[in-house]
Amino acid sequence: MKPQFESVTFPKGCSVRVYHRRVTEIPFEWHHHPEYELTLTLNSKGWRFIGDHIGKYRSPDLALVPSDMPHTWASTATLSRNEPHTAIVIWFSGHWALQMAQVCPEYAAIRRLLRNASTGLEFSRAIAKRVAGRLDQILSESPQSRLHATLELLVALADVNAVGLSKTAMTVPSAADSEPAQFTRVLQYLHRQFQEPIRIGALCSVGNISARSLHRLFVKHTGDGVSKYLCKLRIGRACMRLAETDMPVSMIAYEVGLSNLANFNRQFRRVRGMTPSAYRRSFKQHARTPEKTGRAELQIRPRSLESLHSR
Repeated sequence: MKPQFESVTFPKGCSVRVYHRRVTEIPFEWHHHPEYELTLTLNSKGWRFIGDHIGKYRSPDLALVPSDMPHTWASTATLSRNEPHTAIVIWFSGHWALQMAQVCPEYAAIRRLLRNASTGLEFSRAIAKRVAGRLDQILSESPQSRLHATLELLVALADVNAVGLSKTAMTVPSAADSEPAQFTRVLQYLHRQFQEPIRIGALCSVGNISARSLHRLFVKHTGDGVSKYLCKLRIGRACMRLAETDMPVSMIAYEVGLSNLANFNRQFRRVRGMTPSAYRRSFKQHARTPEKTGRAELQIRPRSLESLHSR
């Protein structure tokens, strides 16, 4: 089954997104996204799928999924019948986390955590219980409190033992040319460099792969060719800038790597079904970005992930 590519959106002015999921069942939703995902699952048992890992889970379960590794949970039962399956999900950008580790020596351990997480990580139930004891900070209405709790949590997890999960994304040299590792390297390069002119030859060099195989991998894992995927990536960033700033459309087009304004408008309309200016007006009319996030709002799932369940 081809994993669905999901776009995780972040609230305005926030470096991380926290999602408090409470559902009657956790369905099988095979998907991936560029963000790292730390998930604490409570009052639930069932099966966990991360990369090529298939294993049972039981509350409290804590796992870290690396960038663009396909994954899902699928519940079989709750532990307390009258309570819902619960998951506290924290999404964050690997690039952002590495920047924090580089700029702030106090967070240097995060670099080690991300390196070890290339296979996906399962933490002990004792660690999961400790994390569950910090939900007041993780689910705080204050974005600053959620951020501080996340950073402290990532540093702490870097220093505990964890079990690697997927076998096909190991960091040892023998696995470096495996298909998942190749594709991951190309995706990471694209997400770092999408503002610059992108040449197929450069992507092939990054992934150590032929142009034909590169196209095959993109269609297999995202459903799109390289050019279409890159366009969606650029338009996605443009949407963020249109929503968050008052920058002229022409400057945003240049910033995301589509310096020809006519081409940018054409590509934007094709992807979003409206012009950039109309998108900005629509966002200002309907979006609400409060300084604080109510507990109820933390239970709202990103739209792209919600749509996965309706497929």
